[in-house]
Amino acid sequence: MTTKQAIAGVAPVELGEVTVMTVWPSIARYGIGRALGALFNIPLGFYVLTVGNLIALASIPIALPLYLSNVAPVIGIRYRLTNRRVIVERGLGRKASRSIDLDRFDAIDVDVATGQAWYDAGDLVFRKGKVEVFRLEGVSRPEAFRRSCLKTWQAHTTVKQARERQPAMV
Repeated sequence: MTTKQAIAGVAPVELGEVTVMTVWPSIARYGIGRALGALFNIPLGFYVLTVGNLIALASIPIALPLYLSNVAPVIGIRYRLTNRRVIVERGLGRKASRSIDLDRFDAIDVDVATGQAWYDAGDLVFRKGKVEVFRLEGVSRPEAFRRSCLKTWQAHTTVKQARERQPAMV
């Protein structure tokens, strides 16, 4: 059953944890994927016949297994944002391997390492003050996921503060 939310990330307590957004990481989360991305970015040549594009074509046998390992049902990985936390899930059963509650951070930075720009990917760095508390590696279109995380965090924080100010119901 799909639940519609008037405000993304805000759902009645009775529903429990509700998914806001799910993204799959790019192969830029792997060292070899970042190395390939740096090579693909070589602009020498003309029009579409660049050294980087030729390397991209030649590296399909290497890049394809990396991509498939991210999305494969049994071993794949995904990042899921809910109304309560950000979760790194693995495998067919969507087993949570790591997570961070929305209360545990107050800022998110995008860190684009060498080789990730070609994929439009980057790492999301969750911070509490100036301290890094969580990292999602190789997030595809990281700015969009960052904005969704911050909007959900803001909604969660606002609702939590409103509940704390509300007098106890008898």
